[in-house]
Amino acid sequence: MSTPTPAVSQAPLPFSFSLAAGAIAGVTEILTMYPLDVVKTRFQLAVGAADASILGTFKEIVKSEGPKALYRGILPPILVEAPKRAIKFGCNDMYAQIYKREFGLKDGKSLAVLTGMSAGVTEAAVVVSFDLVKIRLQDKRNAGKYKNTTDCVKTIFREEGFRGFFKGLEATVLRHAVWNGGYFGVISTARSLFPEPQSKEALLATNFACGTIGGTVGTMLNTPFDVVKTRVQSQLAAPYKYGWAAPAIRTIIREEGVAALYKGFGPKVLRLGPGGGILLVVYDFVTTYMRKHFM
Repeated sequence: MSTPTPAVSQAPLPFSFSLAAGAIAGVTEILTMYPLDVVKTRFQLAVGAADASILGTFKEIVKSEGPKALYRGILPPILVEAPKRAIKFGCNDMYAQIYKREFGLKDGKSLAVLTGMSAGVTEAAVVVSFDLVKIRLQDKRNAGKYKNTTDCVKTIFREEGFRGFFKGLEATVLRHAVWNGGYFGVISTARSLFPEPQSKEALLATNFACGTIGGTVGTMLNTPFDVVKTRVQSQLAAPYKYGWAAPAIRTIIREEGVAALYKGFGPKVLRLGPGGGILLVVYDFVTTYMRKHFM
């Protein structure tokens, strides 16, 4: 996962170490970038409307709903962020070792894409329910419907049953598999284009640049599935307009045009581009510390 750091052993990390490092990286990223996620969701739920400006949407949310609205729904992603990011990095390392051992694959772009997509599928199964609750809380149309996160969970269970928490699972799997495959695959390629870091500062700069590039490409690839996921998970009662990903994409294109599949791309890429850089820098910093002090 990490670019070799001078004088630090690069023996494979124990899975528990990778999980812990991924968790720390993920919580750091979400606390920094979450308001952009709220704006992204508002854009994606605006059926038939063109995206407003990001700054204008920030101002409108603060003016009409108060500054706290920029963090509405943050508890579910905070609760799942640790296992989500831990899985992103920990399972990526675990799958890499499995594919190398069982199939004889070597380090490179193909392995990075394959392990990233495998980790993304695993990650999606864990986060889908938390993401659904977050979307319900972020949706302006639900203002006043839920008192808090706990009330939202109870209401979903009462009105939609246990299966309601898994709405949008298919689109979530596609979103995470495509993003992770693009993210880790691009990082593998980008690192080969940068000169070998000769200092700690150069290593951090390279990691941030590669992570940002990887996050941007991953976002370009997976945004259509993210729009579908948001539309599916926001639906409260039958008849449902959006179901499986492919028919939902066709419906969006037919009614709103191809560009609608990229609603919310601006705030999303602003979050996940630099956010991907933050993830990689913090993850590499923590794993380097672990290797130095605990291995």
